[in-house]
Amino acid sequence: MIRIALIGCTGSIGRQTADIVRRYPEKFSFSALACGRDGAALEALCAEFMPAAALCGEGSFTPPAGVTKLAKGEEARLFEDCDVAFIAAGGFAGLRYTLLAAEAGKKIALANKESLVCGGELVMRAVRERGIDLVPVDSEHSALFQCLAFRRDAAFSRLVLTASGGPFYRFTQAELARVTAADALRHPTWNMGAKITIDSATLLNKGYEVIEAKWLYETEFDKIGAVVHPESIVHSLVYFEDGAALAQLGYPDMRVPIQLALTYPERLPCEKPLDLPALGKLTFLPFPAERFPCFSLAVEAGRAGGTLPTVLNAAAEEAVHAFLGGRITFPMIAETIGCALGAFPRAEAESYPQLAETDAAARRFAAQYISSHGK
Repeated sequence: MIRIALIGCTGSIGRQTADIVRRYPEKFSFSALACGRDGAALEALCAEFMPAAALCGEGSFTPPAGVTKLAKGEEARLFEDCDVAFIAAGGFAGLRYTLLAAEAGKKIALANKESLVCGGELVMRAVRERGIDLVPVDSEHSALFQCLAFRRDAAFSRLVLTASGGPFYRFTQAELARVTAADALRHPTWNMGAKITIDSATLLNKGYEVIEAKWLYETEFDKIGAVVHPESIVHSLVYFEDGAALAQLGYPDMRVPIQLALTYPERLPCEKPLDLPALGKLTFLPFPAERFPCFSLAVEAGRAGGTLPTVLNAAAEEAVHAFLGGRITFPMIAETIGCALGAFPRAEAESYPQLAETDAAARRFAAQYISSHGK
């Protein structure tokens, strides 16, 4: 029985993780559940799965008898009795949970991009020092992990991340200026939460994945690329020195990489197998970085390193929130991020409290910029 501490249990990834536990109750259980603010959903999950402990960061909830209610400041207790810390919390908040899980010496299934985008140096240092197994859950990084035979230290010549291109791949700049939040939330192939769906529309998400790849596979940015693949069947590719390339294929369903992160190298039956004749052709197109500046801003911040990726993410979270609320245009997401990156000097990333201060300061800057320049 694999005991899972699921952080971010009420979000999209958390709900799909619960689906897997329901499907294989003889293999998985929840030792702890945590969410940000949806206390009602947390209560329902606690009643169904009866974890030893549960925590709601900003909301209120009443757990059933037998489930210990944890309070703010007790987050480390979530990892006391687990075999796997599954970090599916959204945004910068996930970094603290990832570091706490690492301090507890637990295997980490990482579905929180910001942990490596903002705190890659801190997280990977903790992973190395404690000899922790860190397993990627993102479909693209799970694909790379599989192509590298479940070894993050395997040799390769180049990593290529695939992107659907989002709903606006062929849009002109004038058309992009007119898109609405409702337009951007209609992802062509994936069903995800609002923040990551907008990040996919701006292609910021792919920039985040480039930064993640740098940390996960200890490589240089020049060895990481991206290509548009509208069908979202090939989830990423690895090139080797002899010119060969390995790719992982599958229908766009996050339950596959979620399940694999918990069981690898064992594979359990999951969803329907790939029907190659039914697919027809698979398409690959150039990556349009020049029309979607969020991608380049992310890669530049990742190359600079230190505290700048935290500035990047904080400004992006504020800008996406404003766009979803109708307060700024789609192009202003990139504009806000770029201005924030230009306003903060780079410093070495030394500790979580330092990054939390940077995050707060960058959010304040972005909020003020949006207030002054928004609609």
